[in-house]
Amino acid sequence: MFEQVFKKIDDLLWKDAGCTSELDYTEQTSWMLFLKYLDDLETAREGGSLLLAEPYRWKNWAVPRDAGGNIDRRRALTGEALCHFVNEELFPYLEGFRRTAKTVHTLEYKIGEIFGEIRNRVRNGHLLRAVLELVDTLRFQTRGEKHELSYLYEAKIRNMGNAGRNGGEYYTPRPLVRAMVRVINPAIGERIYDGAAGSAGFLCEAYEYLKASGNISAEDLKVLHTSTFYGKEKKPLAYVIAIMNMILHGIEVPNIVRTNTLAEDPARLSDADRYDVILANPPFGGKERTEIQQNFEFRTGETAFLFLQHFVHSLKNGGRAAVVIKNTFLSYSDLAIVRLRKWFLECCNLHTILDCPTGTFPGAGIRTVVLFFEKGRPTRRIWYYQLSPGRTLGKTNALNDGDLAEFVELQKTFADSPRSWSVDLTRIDPDTYDLSVRNPGDGVHATFRHPEAILEEMEQLDARAADALKGLRAIL
Repeated sequence: MFEQVFKKIDDLLWKDAGCTSELDYTEQTSWMLFLKYLDDLETAREGGSLLLAEPYRWKNWAVPRDAGGNIDRRRALTGEALCHFVNEELFPYLEGFRRTAKTVHTLEYKIGEIFGEIRNRVRNGHLLRAVLELVDTLRFQTRGEKHELSYLYEAKIRNMGNAGRNGGEYYTPRPLVRAMVRVINPAIGERIYDGAAGSAGFLCEAYEYLKASGNISAEDLKVLHTSTFYGKEKKPLAYVIAIMNMILHGIEVPNIVRTNTLAEDPARLSDADRYDVILANPPFGGKERTEIQQNFEFRTGETAFLFLQHFVHSLKNGGRAAVVIKNTFLSYSDLAIVRLRKWFLECCNLHTILDCPTGTFPGAGIRTVVLFFEKGRPTRRIWYYQLSPGRTLGKTNALNDGDLAEFVELQKTFADSPRSWSVDLTRIDPDTYDLSVRNPGDGVHATFRHPEAILEEMEQLDARAADALKGLRAIL
């Protein structure tokens, strides 16, 4: 039933001139679902303190009903009147919560932030009326309803990866996320963090993993819901999706903050700001401004490499992390990256590198690895696993849990196999700290660097040459 409702909603939004892609469909569905969720929450609070004033409650403007429980067509706004109310009254009212909330860690503040950053894109008020009534049929009350809604919402997020406008950066293949969670093996009571939260997929999967661990007490559930999962996200659409995704997984007030994580100075982190577990896939290829780079010891325009430094600083001593990163990090010859690898290996035990095949991120055109590490002791030995599903991965032939089952099992003992091997750090060149994937049983990987690494190095050398020529012209 819920799947049919989502399809009908998308079909209606497709007809609207203001919605042009899967990203727009997901964004618009998200704010409506969020307000429907708030209405269910307010209904449960009846008799207590309510968040929203009566005119702005879902039941009073979106689906007003008569005494018989039917939608009251005399009071239900539609057409231009509905669009005017949503754009000129409802959104400004909700945005105001950002100014009146006591702290950023409240549902009130999150309401204000969400509606201060997104806009209603539905231009046709009659289509908007039809969508609102479809959304109203969705229910959040039972565990089964939340599970089905979360599953379908995840499918919408996945489809964003094919919609352009960088939608794919919000979605990491869930089989890969689940494998990372299993290897890290978080425990109830540990604080789990993702500083590049995107759609909060890592936090949601960690929540499901901990819920399924068995013998969950009421106190454990309280800890999971209030003081276990933390995230930061820069982009407004991703922030809204993360909040909605966690709500659908059962976390009513997600600890997600909208901010540029890299704008924070890692040197100012206190012990209270650090976490037991980090699970993340920072954005690839981003270019941060020079003033942002100044926050880091190893300055680079590559966003993912700045995030790696942030994650190390954000871990407690003894803390564990799994981070997806471009495979060029392993061999980049730029001096700052060589120094970054040296520092990383000295302050963290990089015990596992998972080499992911092309197509792991369909349409992205990049190769990635996953770094598994512990903070507080240096690296002595690295176990590599070369993931090879035996087929070409893509949009219609995606990674699945079975593809990663051997990796998860062998990683427990760092066992050797045709796809896995270990390397002592004494065998790593101390001048380059090159950590490239070189399977002893694969002559290709043992001899050649990956073309991406070579091309990126060529781009950097070209940029340096251009800077040098500019300097020479200035002198002449």
